[in-house]
Amino acid sequence: MPPRDTTLTAAGGSSQTADLPGAPDTPGKSGSAAAPPTKPAPRVGRRGEGAWGWLFVSPMVLILGLFLVLPILMALWVSLLHWDGQSDPFSGQAKFVGLDNYRALLTQDGLDRTLFATSLRNTAYYVLLTVPLQTVLALGLALIVNQRLVRGRGALRTTFFFPSVTSSIAVSTIFLFLFQGSGAVNTVLSWIGVKGPSWFNDPRGVLSLLLGGLGIIDTDHHSGALADHSFMGLSWFEWLSGPSVAMCTIILLAVWTTSGTFMLIFLAALQDIPRELEEAAAIEGVGRFQMLRYVTLPALRPVLFLVLTLGLISTWQVFDQVYVMSQGAPGNTTLTPAYLSYSTAFDGANYGQGAAIAFILLALILAMTALQRLALRERTTRPRRNR
Repeated sequence: MPPRDTTLTAAGGSSQTADLPGAPDTPGKSGSAAAPPTKPAPRVGRRGEGAWGWLFVSPMVLILGLFLVLPILMALWVSLLHWDGQSDPFSGQAKFVGLDNYRALLTQDGLDRTLFATSLRNTAYYVLLTVPLQTVLALGLALIVNQRLVRGRGALRTTFFFPSVTSSIAVSTIFLFLFQGSGAVNTVLSWIGVKGPSWFNDPRGVLSLLLGGLGIIDTDHHSGALADHSFMGLSWFEWLSGPSVAMCTIILLAVWTTSGTFMLIFLAALQDIPRELEEAAAIEGVGRFQMLRYVTLPALRPVLFLVLTLGLISTWQVFDQVYVMSQGAPGNTTLTPAYLSYSTAFDGANYGQGAAIAFILLALILAMTALQRLALRERTTRPRRNR
C-alpha cells in the first residue's frame, strides 16, 4: 500500500506533519514524547577499582605479612646461620654458614644425616598407612550416615566426630595406658590366646617381622644386598623393614582421631550430589558398587583431592602425638622431621639446623601436593584439528 499522507494544512497556509504512533522523536523537537537527554554515569577506571580493592584488603595483607611472611623470612635467614639462640641473629653476632646446615642433613656423612633419614623413613611409612586408611574409613562412615533409612543418623555423626574434637594430648595419654604391656589391649588379646607385644618398646619393623615369621629373612642377622647397600646413612634393609610396632600404635591413634573430621567433609559433598542422578542410575539397574564407582566417586573428585591434601600435610607435620607418646623412642623408630626440628633447635641449641629441617619438610610437602594434584587431575581429551 502507498504510505498514508500525514500532511495537515493549518489556517495560515503552513503545513505540519503529524506524528505517527510509535514514530521516533525528531531531533530538536519539543513535546511530551521527546525525552530530555541524560548524562551517562561516570565510570570508575580500572586504576580506581584496583586502588579501592587494595584499600579494603590492606588490613589482612598487613596482618599476614607481619605474622606469617615476615617470620618465614626470618626463619629462612636463621637456617643459614649457626645460631645457639643466645644472641641476636640479625645483628651479625651469629656465624653465617650458608648452606652448610642443608649439606649436613642431605649430603654429608654423619649423625645428623642419619637421624634425618630415619625421621623421613618413619614419616614415609606413617603417611603411606595413615592417609589411605583415614580416607577410606571417613568415606565409609559418610556413606553410612548419609543413608536415609538409617535410624539415629545424628547420634552416629556425633559419635564418629567426637574423637576429632577431643584434645590430642588427652587421647595420646589414654592410648599410652591402653597399649601398655599389661594394658587393656594386651588383656583383650590374651582372651583369644594371643600374646600382645610391648607396643612402645618394640623397635622392630612389622614388615621384617612378617617376613621373618614366614622364614624368608633372618631378623637377627641382616645380610645380603639389602644390608650391604645404604642410602643417606641407612641400609636398604632399614628403609624397607616397615614401620615399627611403636609407630603402628601412633598410626592407629591418628586414624581414629582424624576420620571424623574428614567424614563431615565427605558427608557435605555427598548431600550435594543430585538425587536425580542417583535415581536415574538406579532405574538403569546399576548396583551399589557400580553406583559408587561411576557416580559417587567422580562427583567426589574435588573433595577427595581436598581430603588427601589435608591428610598429607597433617601427617608429614605430625608432632604432638610423638612428643607425648614416645619422643622418638624406641631406637628413633618414631622420630619425625617435625619432632627432630624441635629437639635439634630447643634441646640441642642448634636453631640453624632446626630451621633447615623445617624448610626441607616444607619443600617435601609442596612436592608431594603437586604430585598428588597431577595424579588426581581430571583428564579430558582434546579434539583433534582437521588439517
